[in-house]
Amino acid sequence: MFRHVVLFTWAEGATDEQKAVVATELGKLTGIIPEIRSYTLGADAGVNPGNHEFAVVADFDSVDDYLVYRDHPVHQAVIAEHIKPIVATRAAAQFVF
Repeated sequence: MFRHVVLFTWAEGATDEQKAVVATELGKLTGIIPEIRSYTLGADAGVNPGNHEFAVVADFDSVDDYLVYRDHPVHQAVIAEHIKPIVATRAAAQFVF
């Protein structure tokens, strides 16, 4: 299995509505990209200060399946239209497990 983890911190001024749209649009990807094995996302619980504000954990059967997801035009549109306009920082890692 191959796991992709991405963390976002939102830009100052990002609205709750914009953040909700990100979650909604990302959540639609499981019905569009069959290579996604498991997809979990959500806002940080706010327990520890200094955390990123939103996380996505996506599992795939292979690196090739991840690359399909990464490059998929609908995924790229979500990034361009909904994430990039409100993101301040992004961190990501991929690993085999």
